[in-house]
Amino acid sequence: MSASIAFSRRKLLRTTAPVAAAALVAPSAFAWQSKSKILNTLKIGMVKMPGATLEQKFRVVKEVGFDGIEMSAPGMDVEETKAAIKASGLIVDGTVCAEHWSVRHTSPDAETRARALNNLTVALRDTKAVGGDTVLVVVGKGEDGPESEIWERSVENISKAIPLAEDLNVTIAIENVWNQFLYDHDGDATQTADKFVKYVDEFNSPRVAMQFDIGNHWKYGNTGDWIRTLGKRIVKLDSKGFSRTDNRFTKIGEGDIDWKDVRAALTEIGFEGWCAAEVGGGGKERLAEILANMKRTLG
Repeated sequence: MSASIAFSRRKLLRTTAPVAAAALVAPSAFAWQSKSKILNTLKIGMVKMPGATLEQKFRVVKEVGFDGIEMSAPGMDVEETKAAIKASGLIVDGTVCAEHWSVRHTSPDAETRARALNNLTVALRDTKAVGGDTVLVVVGKGEDGPESEIWERSVENISKAIPLAEDLNVTIAIENVWNQFLYDHDGDATQTADKFVKYVDEFNSPRVAMQFDIGNHWKYGNTGDWIRTLGKRIVKLDSKGFSRTDNRFTKIGEGDIDWKDVRAALTEIGFEGWCAAEVGGGGKERLAEILANMKRTLG
């Protein structure tokens, strides 16, 4: 297969997979998506309801108006989660890989990398079991060595999970985070997403892509331009605000991110799919506020 054909196949799969998954899991959600490009989800850790069962949390999230929720795996009780999905009608669209900040694919220690791989493979299986289609991964930290070394180390380790990801049709979704890798942490706001493009493409698989966090790298570059550069490599979004003026993260819609340009960029790359809130959570009222902010910024 030629490189151009392989890349076209990756583009096609990345474009259609989120929509196809939504249609299989919940036809009503797919019908809703035909009217809007964005399905709204959030991290389970944002639901602050002391003493509540998982089912009760799911019911509140559904009642507020979210289309889905992201769980954490390994560590998720698969049977409890499946029961909560059935009782509430809320979709689990994906998971966040547990311990990925501390148990890293970039670690110089082989045993640690083996644990990171095990966490990822368990997360892939558990995600599939509850109907999700992505596992969000922070690949590691720049402090683990020179960029060339941790690049090679992490690609080699994560690649071992690709056959399973392809078999399950669950995407390993790499998040752009403040981890001193693939960007200059001490640099200015003129940086690009070029290194992220090269990193993702090195895996040469439709099951490795990006869960692009809209707020995380506004400090280091133009968010809309990063979206345009990453293009179809983006399969899901995370959403938060950031203020360059105050050098801090903010509520969605606050700060100084150019949301109009973000929307334009997403339209240009043809993005349709899930956007996860990643901000401070709370109870029902706070969750409703978060959803309103998401809809106001991205529609």
